[in-house]
Amino acid sequence: MAPRFQVKSNMKSLEQELHCSVCKDIVKQPVVLPCQHSVCLMCASEVLVANGYPPPDLPPEPNSPASTPNTRSPRQVRRPTPKSEQRPIDRVLRSGPHLPSPSMPRSPGYGTYQGRRRKEAPPLVMMFPCIPCGQDVELGEKGLTDCLRNLTLERIVERYRHTVSLGSVAVMCQFCKPPQALEATKGCADCRSNFCNECFKLYHPWGTPRAQHEHIPPTLNFRPKVLTCPEHDQEKLQFYCRSCQRLLCPLCKLRRIHTGHKVLPVAHAYQALKEKITKEMNYIQSNQDTVLSQITQLESSITQTEVNSVSAREQLAQSIRDLTAALAERHSSLTQALESTRKKRGEALSAQVLERRGLMEHAGLMAFTQELLKETDQPCFVQAARQTHYRFSKAIENLQHFTLAADPSFRHFQLDVSKELKLLTDLTFIKAPVAPVIDTQHTLAYDQLFLCWRLPQESAPAWHYSVEYRRRGVVPGGASRGGVRGGLAAARWGWQRLDEVSGTSAVIDRLEMDSVYVLRVRGCNKAGYGEYSEEVYLHTPPAPVLNFYLDSRWGLHADRLVVSKEQRCARSVPGLSLLQAADQALTSCHLTSDLLVGDVAITQGRHYWACSVEPGSYLVKVGVGLESKLQEWFHLPQDMASPRYDPDSGHDSGAEDALDSAPPFCFLTMGMGKIYLPQHNNHHHHHSSHGNGNRDHITNGNGSSSPTGVTYPLPPRLGVCLDFEKGRVTFYDAHSLRPLWEGHVDCSGPVCPAFCFIGGGALQLQELVANRNADQTPVRRVTIQARGSNLNNN
Repeated sequence: MAPRFQVKSNMKSLEQELHCSVCKDIVKQPVVLPCQHSVCLMCASEVLVANGYPPPDLPPEPNSPASTPNTRSPRQVRRPTPKSEQRPIDRVLRSGPHLPSPSMPRSPGYGTYQGRRRKEAPPLVMMFPCIPCGQDVELGEKGLTDCLRNLTLERIVERYRHTVSLGSVAVMCQFCKPPQALEATKGCADCRSNFCNECFKLYHPWGTPRAQHEHIPPTLNFRPKVLTCPEHDQEKLQFYCRSCQRLLCPLCKLRRIHTGHKVLPVAHAYQALKEKITKEMNYIQSNQDTVLSQITQLESSITQTEVNSVSAREQLAQSIRDLTAALAERHSSLTQALESTRKKRGEALSAQVLERRGLMEHAGLMAFTQELLKETDQPCFVQAARQTHYRFSKAIENLQHFTLAADPSFRHFQLDVSKELKLLTDLTFIKAPVAPVIDTQHTLAYDQLFLCWRLPQESAPAWHYSVEYRRRGVVPGGASRGGVRGGLAAARWGWQRLDEVSGTSAVIDRLEMDSVYVLRVRGCNKAGYGEYSEEVYLHTPPAPVLNFYLDSRWGLHADRLVVSKEQRCARSVPGLSLLQAADQALTSCHLTSDLLVGDVAITQGRHYWACSVEPGSYLVKVGVGLESKLQEWFHLPQDMASPRYDPDSGHDSGAEDALDSAPPFCFLTMGMGKIYLPQHNNHHHHHSSHGNGNRDHITNGNGSSSPTGVTYPLPPRLGVCLDFEKGRVTFYDAHSLRPLWEGHVDCSGPVCPAFCFIGGGALQLQELVANRNADQTPVRRVTIQARGSNLNNN
């Protein structure tokens, strides 16, 4: 057995768990709120009344035997009067929370609801401000009526009081005379009273129903034997709904609201919850070293917080002193400049005053002139009067055009401190950068991942950024890799990090093909790291990326097809030949098709590339074809009125005799902001038995269909994946890597990327992320004969 002081210490430590969050004292008659926190019934009622809700009828607080209704001695009245039917707490909980009115009187108990008339206001929904939650908890229409008593907490409180008090407060018999009152030895759960031995035998005689009452140790707070349903009187709570997380009686279980819910017997829920809590408690007890180390770390953090706060306070005071010193220094320099200007202007105006005073009648210049005029020697007069004449001319000019030598006002010496005052008003501690915003228009996954972001305008500046990424185990639109175990393993993959990234973009290489990567970024400055941006998901290409240029050596029609200097962009414009042909045609337009191919020939492996078609293009075809057939098509160009070639199928007029052979070309047609996804014909479906075969385009009900295919809005970028061994070409929406259409092509010889222009249009090959900052020099024509091991295949 544990020592007495140890038991007392353990029970003492329970006290903080037994406090009511409202009164800060040990709970009395606790009720469980919907948020699972417990408060005193009296405290909950007072809080609701303080918030303007009608007060419920509360019983007297059972803190002493004198507050109970059974205080008369059995020797004064031979017939006992213990309460047997309606309990005080039940009467409180069954009292309706609504105000009495003629249309809706107060509800007498559970399970009675008279409804409301039409055009009446909806019933009042009570909101209880839960302090531990920090938010309002909805109690429902019935308020505290739906809140069950926490009998377990009451038992713990009773054991705590008994252990801590150690029998110092005696519970007296409620039926003895006051002078001869004896200490109670038993309590009756049915009578809800305390008895001494004599009174218990007197009021529970053998052979009567009272003899079957349950006797318990003496207590000052009688509780119900079992929890009963708050809506169905005297119905025991025998079930537990895992979906609603509520106890149910047999009648509540039959309600429509619990249809399809996981409802268990309360015994099963009890056993499962008890096992979980036991395991959790054992885990905590087995990790006491970890708890102690964390406590030590937290205490060290508290000490460090105090030290750092003192240091921060000193730095704040020093910063204010520096500002004050800078202001004082600036004040001194500005004052000196103002004083120097004042002195210069004063001297200039004083000189002007002396000059004007010299023009007075009896002043120096006038007196000197009068004496000068008395000179009769002409040569001497002329020699001496020239300077006087110049001074008089200058004085007359100044008299006629009088201006001040200096501006007496100091308007230009007033400081505009509005910006500085605003800066001082907004002066605050430095903040970490807010969450960056990912630029989804420029972020892409190609040969490498390119992530671009920006900081909001209200954000503090960032010194550098941290980019984090990880590979997901679940591909959007598909299942987990490796089943459930693969998904769980993917969930455990950690984040990889690129630290101290300068600028607002980053490139991530060494990626796996056909995988989804999750990326996020956050900024850092003197205040530390800020919040993470929203996570962005990028899907890497399904095959190594093929890098090629447009081949300009096939004798392009210079008047119709123009290739850029970098050989990655091509534009088709109506030329003079088209105008001449249109001038000769009366019933139809004579359109020509211009072919353009890549400077690579594929003979093995799987390869992926992407391009973008200008939405205003008339007709542009993107795909692949046999190099020999493409050259034959180029050297024998056909107009669109000729049925000899169909670029979509690659069959000439005799192709019907060879239905089992794959077509030499495979194209998708785009134009006028749309992309056309054709339906497969019979000979295409014939090849579906080989390998994976052809599959129809992926539709979602948003495209307009025709008997032979459907059209969709043109994606920003179109991806093409060629599997040479299987002779299969798959077209993707390169932005989301969503498959659009799949077809077959004859791979009996080298296959080239091909593009066909009909009318005006423009096309741009997707630039490699690795080549964005490198010199782009077109390479010679090459042949791909080996598989690439990464996403980049030059």
